[in-house]
Amino acid sequence: MIEQSRLWDDQAAAEYDTPGEGMFAPEVLEPTVAVLRDLAAGGPALEFAIGTGRVAIPLRAAGVEVTGIELSEPMIARLREKADAERIPVVAGDMTTARAGEGFALVYLVFNTIANLLTQAEQVECFRSAARHLAPGGCFVIELAVPDLRSLAPGHGGTVEVSQPGYLLVDTYDTLRQQLVSHHLRFDPTVDGARGARIDRTPQRYIWPSELDLMAQLAGFALEDRWAGWDRSEFTADSRSHVSVYRLPTLSG
Repeated sequence: MIEQSRLWDDQAAAEYDTPGEGMFAPEVLEPTVAVLRDLAAGGPALEFAIGTGRVAIPLRAAGVEVTGIELSEPMIARLREKADAERIPVVAGDMTTARAGEGFALVYLVFNTIANLLTQAEQVECFRSAARHLAPGGCFVIELAVPDLRSLAPGHGGTVEVSQPGYLLVDTYDTLRQQLVSHHLRFDPTVDGARGARIDRTPQRYIWPSELDLMAQLAGFALEDRWAGWDRSEFTADSRSHVSVYRLPTLSG
């Protein structure tokens, strides 16, 4: 986890928010908040890797009490510019081991962030951490991309995911270890040559939906729903991402 904490540094925190655009666009956030509010069902929620509060702040505004766990101190500092500790409490630490209380109705982990845990063992511990924080009958929601290995040409270990003026995203794969590295190349498109370009790399461990379900079972969860997105559309073999809802059993009488 040391490597991840270094990735989410002051520069990453300063550049993370894109108000009204990208993952901060209303058409992205509004259905996300609506689903999470419904699943919380009036109870408190815990966000793993709360970041700068992209989801937590509008969810709190929708009436849900939200607590967070976050590894990056710069990301917490950016969140604190928008919401104080009384409104959204945050525990600084690793989401696999940090404790933020218990009895939550909902734990959620969005935007592929479970893939930031780079081993299968850490990802399983993330599920167990969610189970420790939840009340009986509570649910754990994960938003995650489906590995796009079908796009890999024979003999090639990478794909160009985005190509636009000033920005290039290349994903490289190690299929034996289920490792993916996203390479973000940013440059001034008006300048010829490579000078002035900046590259950031984000390592991930990708997870197949069936493997994610097994991790859930190891922590005592059962799959309740799986959608292709926050609009609750049908998940199919062609879906590029999924929102999966796992639930703990209720206490027996």
